[in-house]
Amino acid sequence: MSQQFQKFAITGLRWSVGVVVLLESIRLTFSPSAIHHFAKMGHPPWIRLVLSGGEIVAAILFLIPSASLAGGFLLVFIFALAAVLHLLHGELDVGSLVIYSMAVIVCMTYPPRKQ
Repeated sequence: MSQQFQKFAITGLRWSVGVVVLLESIRLTFSPSAIHHFAKMGHPPWIRLVLSGGEIVAAILFLIPSASLAGGFLLVFIFALAAVLHLLHGELDVGSLVIYSMAVIVCMTYPPRKQ
């Protein structure tokens, strides 16, 4: 595989994951259905705000080339926390969190390089 294609693929993956996580985090912060879901699970409101706020910051850092490694570590940590919360409440559907985590890890192994 050519290095140019590899760079395109990793950059595309980084931006896809970063933007999707950023938009989902914003939805988690402000969506009435997400607020209701968290309340129904018995979590205090601050947990939703900490998770979504942390994801927003981490996703933005992940999209900034010079901070992508720090943002990646933070995203993987937050995804792991979210997965644990889901599992503790009997919600076994954490597959998307696993996929997001692995996509972030792949992007972290190919850090953006300056031309």
